Amino acid sequence: MPLDHPGTLAGSLVTLEPLAHEHRDGLVAAVQDGELWRLWYTAIPTPDGMDAEIQRRLTLQDQGSMLPFTARRNDTGEIIGMTTYMNVDASTPRVEIGSTWNAASAHATGTNPESKLLLLGHAFDVWGCPAVEFRTDFLNRQSRAAIERLGAKQDGVLRSHRTDNGYVRDTAVYSIIASEWAGVRLGLERRVSAHLRAGSTPPLG
Repeated sequence: MPLDHPGTLAGSLVTLEPLAHEHRDGLVAAVQDGELWRLWYTAIPTPDGMDAEIQRRLTLQDQGSMLPFTARRNDTGEIIGMTTYMNVDASTPRVEIGSTWNAASAHATGTNPESKLLLLGHAFDVWGCPAVEFRTDFLNRQSRAAIERLGAKQDGVLRSHRTDNGYVRDTAVYSIIASEWAGVRLGLERRVSAHLRAGSTPPLG
């Protein structure tokens, strides 16, 4: 079956909305929170480049290879970043979750684990994917640690895989397969529940 955009995916802490040009100002504010584009080990749009990045993702959506989202915190209503299904393969079916960034103030709030819970849940439970992939720069230890905390296993490293920020990077490839999803889901649900119990970012009433 075709892997169409699932539309809005809503959780207790975060809501993932289909990316739109109207999100531009909120995304600019989010990327300025921590000046994320200055991180050398990842490719994050600059404030001036946000329009082009939105259009790039929407063009890839039109071409059938990406399904992009804007992430919004439920407690404040603020836009906090972007994430996508990418490298969409409807024939398997299989997707990669990536091109994700979040405002610095959203880190450690539970929004990222819940975003992954929403995306993985749709991929495994609705689309029936046998596997979901994650990729990151081998040198991006923070990203690799976050992927591993999900329960993903490393499949390998693509050496001299692509050029990012002026250097040729090695890409670490991870995946979660369908038989692992129940355990991964339980772990993510516990992480989200811990944030809700702490009351750090309670949902809107």
